[in-house]
Amino acid sequence: MKIASISTYLPRECGIATFNNNVERAIQANFQNQIPSGRGFGIAVNDSEDLQTYAYPSHVKFVIRQNQQKDYIQAANFINTSDVHAVILEHEFGIYGGESGVYILPMLHRLEKPLFSILHTVLKEPSHIQKLIIQEIAQRSAKVIVMSHRGMEFLTDIYNITPEKIQYIEHGVPDLERPIVNPLKKVLPFRKYRILLTFGLLSRNKGLETVIKALPKLVEHHPDVMYVVLGKTHPGVLRTSGEEYRDHLKRLAIRLKVEKHLTFINKFVSEAELMNYLTAAEIYVTPYLNEAQITSGTLSYAVGAGSAIVSTPYWHALELLADQRGALFPFKDVDMLSRIVNELLEQPDKLELLRRNAYDYGLHLRWPKIGADYIRMMNTVIEQEAFAEKTLHQIIDPEIMPEFSLNHVSRLTDDTGIVQHAKYGIPNLKEGYCLDDNARALIMALMAYQRNKSQEALDLLPIYLSFIHYMQGDDGNFRNFLSFKREYLDEVGSEDSFGRTVWALGYLVSCAPNNSYREFAGELFHRSVPHFSQLHHLRGVANTIIGISYYLKAHPEDEVLVRELIDLTTPLMQAYQKHRGKDWHWFEEKLTYDNAILPLALLHAYEITGDENVKKVAMESLAFLDKLSLKNGFLSPVGNHGWFNRGGSVPVFDQQAIETMAMVLMYLQAYQSTHLPIYIEKMFVSYQWFLGENILRVPLYDHETKGCCDGLQETALNRNQGAESTLAYLISHLAVLKALEFEYEYNPASQDLEPA
Repeated sequence: MKIASISTYLPRECGIATFNNNVERAIQANFQNQIPSGRGFGIAVNDSEDLQTYAYPSHVKFVIRQNQQKDYIQAANFINTSDVHAVILEHEFGIYGGESGVYILPMLHRLEKPLFSILHTVLKEPSHIQKLIIQEIAQRSAKVIVMSHRGMEFLTDIYNITPEKIQYIEHGVPDLERPIVNPLKKVLPFRKYRILLTFGLLSRNKGLETVIKALPKLVEHHPDVMYVVLGKTHPGVLRTSGEEYRDHLKRLAIRLKVEKHLTFINKFVSEAELMNYLTAAEIYVTPYLNEAQITSGTLSYAVGAGSAIVSTPYWHALELLADQRGALFPFKDVDMLSRIVNELLEQPDKLELLRRNAYDYGLHLRWPKIGADYIRMMNTVIEQEAFAEKTLHQIIDPEIMPEFSLNHVSRLTDDTGIVQHAKYGIPNLKEGYCLDDNARALIMALMAYQRNKSQEALDLLPIYLSFIHYMQGDDGNFRNFLSFKREYLDEVGSEDSFGRTVWALGYLVSCAPNNSYREFAGELFHRSVPHFSQLHHLRGVANTIIGISYYLKAHPEDEVLVRELIDLTTPLMQAYQKHRGKDWHWFEEKLTYDNAILPLALLHAYEITGDENVKKVAMESLAFLDKLSLKNGFLSPVGNHGWFNRGGSVPVFDQQAIETMAMVLMYLQAYQSTHLPIYIEKMFVSYQWFLGENILRVPLYDHETKGCCDGLQETALNRNQGAESTLAYLISHLAVLKALEFEYEYNPASQDLEPA
């Protein structure tokens, strides 16, 4: 992937330049074992009219002079005529020309490449022009990236930017370990003193005087304490005020008689040197004066180094130092700072706990991992844009789809219901019936009738609805199994069968062919409602959520059912938060069966409630399942032979048809939530699993019987064609055809196309 970066560049002494250099290197690190496609180039922003001020690296191909408007336009033209795939913009108000950096906007409006803007400052109280600039950057960007959750909140609440535009990627840290032998330990002051350290470019907002004022009480208890301030004065401050701030701090130390416990190291250090300083210090301090610090690179580096950190509670510190990764003291509170530091110096166990917690968290902030996050984000957007110009008819190829047929379903259905199993294509009457399959059959028949008012499908509806009625007890709950002699085989069915039946009834209420069906389905649905609160298993909950969501499409005014929907969505969300980890975005400690039903349910709930947090979890878990299942251009769902346990390997076999159906429906609903055609592409790829686009390259759909084989085993097909697999195929087939209808709903320009 070739990327153009717009930023300040080293050797200019600037935190943004250092950050951008790390992002570029982190992205390239993820391609080091692949055939290189070229690294793209850099667009450097100069703070001088002299283009020779800095000896930029060779990949900087264009220089923007900060206050020259024409340079910004020329840079846009330079990027547009290049072969880069994407553009990364490092944004900080002060590095671009015009009021609050407004010169950047004409450039961004001319860019023709996907733009990803990293916002280093998101103000809580922006001026009119600052707010406008951020809004315009977001408008022109495929994604705006922020490094804290507070920044995300500000962008949505203050700048009115939609959550879909915002990407959270944390600040990276050097991929370096603590040196075995630290050379600083041999030199003063590190050889002789216990070091408190602050590093970064000096300016008055850093609050270093707070630490100096705390030194008398620290020295009183620990005479071997030394406060080391590492870093040059900020170039902008140096130009206007010289070393006035540094000199002020020195005078303050003399007045407090702690000048011998204060050391300034006036240099801009490399990352390797910085690691030596951070690991040589006992405590790292960030004493900023107010909360308005949305991102702190210095704090991130200290966490990555495994430092014991003491900080004021500015926004980024509150997030990064949570869960005992650091200690906080109030702004300008000298007494509390001295008390905390003294306690830590006296209690090595507490000091070590902070270090260990910070180090463990910092492992997932290493730059190569952060680079991979950037790559995934950009690839997703670029893939989506590749489909943006396609019509759904161009994504889906109806020519490869078999003609829809109810022949095998009719063969499996008698006047009682649809039988569970088949021997090859012949109904196996010995196994009787189950509620699960008749609920699915009702959904399938409704979808078929909706498509073309099929009389054959309409004739099947009362059979399946009558079966559901027969299986519902006086208390509103459902049995699941019925023998061929019409004898009940259980008293209470599974929560899965309950949920699937609620789904079918809710769907019938939402799209019944006449009032009789709607009223009958509504009666059965309402009798089942008291049992919603007794559901415990996630898949039973998920299926029920889908049924309630369909019901509420027909009855949005039903506040009782809205509350039931919210109450059932809550445990699903809680399960996700409980089990979610760094590389595990799932609701349980393992993936078992019918997995896609969980994000599918949340997408349905979001459609009704509009809860963005529900959508976020749905899309994040969808992406996790997507990554596991869509490989090498075809679907390979998690196998049912052993399940996929966290930290284990993904079982390939046996692959079941209901897994594929759930994936098809999940992607269809994701498209309805986002209108991104890439989900239609993924849906169609999943559907083709039935037709032979699978790991064995054999079709499960039987063109002779019009049924579907029961599963994909390691060495062969399960040639039996029961109700579950056949209905899974037919529902998937109908879902693909339904997707083609969205062409007219979301893309009016395509209405001259022939309907499928």
